[in-house]
Amino acid sequence: MFRNIAKMWWGPPGWPAVMKQRRREFLMTAGALAAGAAIGAQSSPASARTMATRVIPATGERLPTIGMGSWITFNVGDSRELRNDRAKVLQTFFDRGGSVIDSSPMYGTSQHVIGWCLQHTTNTDSLFAATKVWTLLQSDGPGQMAESRELWGLDRFDLMQVHNLVNWEGHLETLQQDKEDGRLRYIGITTSHGRRHGEFEQVMATQPIDFVQFTYNIIDRDAEERLLPLAAERELAVVINRPFRHGALFEDFANEPLPDWAVEIDCDNWAQFFLKFIISHPAVTCAIPSTSRVDHMEENMGALYGALPDEPMRRRMIDHVENL
Repeated sequence: MFRNIAKMWWGPPGWPAVMKQRRREFLMTAGALAAGAAIGAQSSPASARTMATRVIPATGERLPTIGMGSWITFNVGDSRELRNDRAKVLQTFFDRGGSVIDSSPMYGTSQHVIGWCLQHTTNTDSLFAATKVWTLLQSDGPGQMAESRELWGLDRFDLMQVHNLVNWEGHLETLQQDKEDGRLRYIGITTSHGRRHGEFEQVMATQPIDFVQFTYNIIDRDAEERLLPLAAERELAVVINRPFRHGALFEDFANEPLPDWAVEIDCDNWAQFFLKFIISHPAVTCAIPSTSRVDHMEENMGALYGALPDEPMRRRMIDHVENL
């Protein structure tokens, strides 16, 4: 049942090519990184030699602020060539300090491919494995999550999330029991389409969860009004999806040079500009951009290092993008 449901969500034809084209024609250099710059007061200490990390409020555990999503990009089926390419992407992720990998049964073959890549990758001790339960029936949840553990090759997940609030009442009950039994460490909920924020807030405010995941980027800032403040108030870790608006940010600003002052926050490409805006918000724990290319992974992971914007710089970044 689970595989049949997932097949419906493998993504429309041509999506990977579109994503590659948007970014291939876009990223451009703005100059050398400024060494040793200080970051904003609301972020963790970071420099050219250290990573930006944030605390998971429930435990005090620290996570790197840049993770990896897997929708579309790791849905490559049985192709050995494409799997080898993704293993190189994953290796770069770990070598550059990565930890959080996020997936879902909804993402076609992504979980199977991630499991295969983990077997063909080194330096993986930092892995923070996050996936989701996505099925209408609570009774189907345990089987689906067991299949996910098998696909990843893991005995337990670090984070299990109820995908898009599908039957959240039933699945949270199951997840609480799984947490007590040691099959997962943290519990979360997700939304990825910007709807149902009212119900999402209700769950955030009333349920014993550890993580929330939703959309936030330099254009889509609705989460600043309610979700981010509520997460801070409830002491919930925050994972941000769609940081590049599925690549649309690169398409929208493809012909625009990076502003000269981006060097002040150690950005030498737009990917780092967009990501540093997100992870500099004090309530954000981690952003999860996705990519199928090693060079793009290098650019994404570069946002882990160097200065982060303070509040005046964040306002300047917004104004610049809105005036382009």
